[in-house]
Amino acid sequence: MSQPIGQSVGQAAGQAPFGARLRAALDTRGPLCVGIDPHPELMASWGLADSVVGLDRFAMTVVDAVADRVAVVKPQSAFFERHGSAGIAVLERTMAAARARGALVLLDAKRGDIGSTVAAYASAYLAPESPLYADALTASPYLGYESLRPLLDTALRTGSGVFVLAYTSNPEGATVQRALGHDGTAVGAGILAGIAAENAGVAPLGSIGAVVGATVADVDFDLAAVNGPLLAPGVGAQGGTPAGLRSVFGAALPNVVPAVSRDLLRLGPDGAALRVAADRMTAEFGALLAE
Repeated sequence: MSQPIGQSVGQAAGQAPFGARLRAALDTRGPLCVGIDPHPELMASWGLADSVVGLDRFAMTVVDAVADRVAVVKPQSAFFERHGSAGIAVLERTMAAARARGALVLLDAKRGDIGSTVAAYASAYLAPESPLYADALTASPYLGYESLRPLLDTALRTGSGVFVLAYTSNPEGATVQRALGHDGTAVGAGILAGIAAENAGVAPLGSIGAVVGATVADVDFDLAAVNGPLLAPGVGAQGGTPAGLRSVFGAALPNVVPAVSRDLLRLGPDGAALRVAADRMTAEFGALLAE
């Protein structure tokens, strides 16, 4: 078992910046991020009811299996929200349990709005005293990158992180992300430039990350210049491969956090099988970095 990287909420005040904590996690536990995506079909394949009880059993099985060995776990908030307040309570327990086992928690909620609403999201998800506190949060910048300023500033103040959607792997994303802005730069590249400015000069790694799909081709920005973590969804069921990450990310590969979900979760509810698969995937990505 690797050394713990995450902290309890009670320990979070005065914590090191998220980028530094993530760098330590990647270096000691490897780059793998495991999604916790309890959608109804997957729960049914595990023999679980589509209920709060089934939700809790699903989430805690994943946490018990992998949170002591992977760098990051990524609960998908929507699958908990669909069960109402009881589902949110399960999400709170899941995040706290994962952090207690040493994993960093990235909440996949893709929040984005303007003004006081974004500030409220920041208070809900990135303030250490909140019951929904996550080490980092995914965010959508498509009301303008600066619309996320309250999230970004809160993250930097509290030692948390934000992963901003830049180039996603869904086919529809290109309609917006590759459109040209008023300055002639692709929207996605402009988002990456904004993130790079946030992280400029920060060592060992900036705390503002980007989401760049593992199957995305021809990213028109130097990803190494982002100087922050690069969450790479799309590995496995969506067609991304460990070897393919090198062609997408190039020199930025040491900062990539490949996210896997269905390819691993389909092995449940067998916790031992989940652990074996997580260890195998971690080894595969580690070997890629060692090449």
